[in-house]
Amino acid sequence: MQLIGMLDSPYVRRVAVSLQLLEVPFEHRAISVFSTFEQFRQLNPVVKAPSLICDDGSVLMDSTLILDYAEHLAGPDKSLMPAAIGERQRALRIIGLALAACEKSVQIVYERELRPADKQHQPWLSRVSGQLLAAYTALETELVREPLALKHASIDQAGISTAVAWYFTQAMLPDLLEAAAFPALQRLSAAAEALPAFAAAPHGLGTYQPTGQRA
Repeated sequence: MQLIGMLDSPYVRRVAVSLQLLEVPFEHRAISVFSTFEQFRQLNPVVKAPSLICDDGSVLMDSTLILDYAEHLAGPDKSLMPAAIGERQRALRIIGLALAACEKSVQIVYERELRPADKQHQPWLSRVSGQLLAAYTALETELVREPLALKHASIDQAGISTAVAWYFTQAMLPDLLEAAAFPALQRLSAAAEALPAFAAAPHGLGTYQPTGQRA
């Protein structure tokens, strides 16, 4: 299988980290929806990252849908989602908050980087920034109430999605949120980034390198 997209996207990185922990083999191709648009379009005319080219040539899109497929490939013994209904409900709430934070962060990044300053709509930016703050405030509350497992063998999709989202926001929008106001998220991010699956697929313009193959 081939994972298409850049690791500076939280959605692509979420999939890259998860596939490793699910032990689903894949090749990563760091192709941009911006600088290499035409190359991406040859693989997926919709040009949506992440895209996953399956072994039979079928193309899947959207990180959540790709991970649903990967979970079925890996089997229940390797699932990153808890089976018990109460634990699963909490995991889904946390994942939803993390994905909301990703979405709002990406919207702000696009507004700042793709639209001229005199064309940016400040009321809309303020609203999205408020939504971003609300998502991270709720995530911080969840982590303070009950921390997530952060070891290689125990981190689940809630931990992966939250850690990827927080790192992305801090890397791309460092002026927007005061990191010190979210100590639980900071601790989670630091612990997650030290895991082999995160280190093998670091945020940025590089390409995923399996553990043991990095220079």
